[in-house]
Amino acid sequence: MTTSGPFRITLVPSAHSFITDGETNLLEAALSAGFVLPYGCRNGACGACKAKVVEGLVDHGDATASALTTADRAAGMALLCCARPLADITLECHEVRSVNDIQVKTLPCRVQKIERLAEDVILLTLKLPVNERLQFLAGQYLEFLLKDGRRRAFSIANAPHADSLIELHIRLVADGEFTRHVFHDMKEKDILRLRGPLGTFFLREDSTKPLIFVAGGTGFAPLKSIIEHTLHNAIRRPLTLYWGARTRSGLYLDELPARWAAEHAHIRYVPVLSEPVASDDWSGRTGLVHQAVLRDHPDLSAFQVYACGAPAMIDAARRDFIAAGLPVEEFFADAFTFSSTPG
Repeated sequence: MTTSGPFRITLVPSAHSFITDGETNLLEAALSAGFVLPYGCRNGACGACKAKVVEGLVDHGDATASALTTADRAAGMALLCCARPLADITLECHEVRSVNDIQVKTLPCRVQKIERLAEDVILLTLKLPVNERLQFLAGQYLEFLLKDGRRRAFSIANAPHADSLIELHIRLVADGEFTRHVFHDMKEKDILRLRGPLGTFFLREDSTKPLIFVAGGTGFAPLKSIIEHTLHNAIRRPLTLYWGARTRSGLYLDELPARWAAEHAHIRYVPVLSEPVASDDWSGRTGLVHQAVLRDHPDLSAFQVYACGAPAMIDAARRDFIAAGLPVEEFFADAFTFSSTPG
């Protein structure tokens, strides 16, 4: 059963509202409008997106009887990933506002694709079981649970709205047993176990301050997730991405942020090489990436900064940015190490 909209959907207790048609399920409509509601499988099997319809009528769609019982329906409950509005709707539901609102899961996953982006960087694409999705905030990371009990953590590089697959950027680490396995032995269709989402590195959307993003190497991954999230949700805060690497090959997806900057007036991209070689034919910025920020912005008092990369870069950026007036509470960082933290 469908009927044409548009319909107004109101969320309580927040009083947030948005307009949708009669064809899009309520979960997708809310996510597209920038409101993050809890979900799991996104196909009516798990019940994680269950909410109460306080006013109005819905078509329950393909909700399974196990996830949405007869008693649930009688009580006015609906599965938002299946339900479509038949009129204006008021929903009583919880909105995801922080990492504490998202369930951390342990799941199997299958290696979908292994793509070499540079000599020492692989884009690893993972697929979850049919009835599972990993809900996360842009910028968070996951851990691989290895058979010997060790864990290896990597930032999620795709945005939350594009969660049918999980994208990771993995750099080959000297003496890194797991990354050597990824580069030399891992095959498509291999099965891994992961745990996530984890971490508190995510965009604070309650601020209107201009943004400075600082990436070192594969520290680009979580910033890519955040930037794609801002584009999807039409967040237009002025944003400058500084991406640092030793040589040109370290900017392994350079064309992507260049395209963002070309297509969006509020985005600026500044690549920086610390040790360019002759074959790089480099005429761009050189030196340490955080120092490039300071040369452009000697006064950082009005900004919010998100930095991701090696601990030495993070420590230097924190020290020097705060000395340049950045409020301590406006510096957010994710330091990549090579044990059980992202990298």
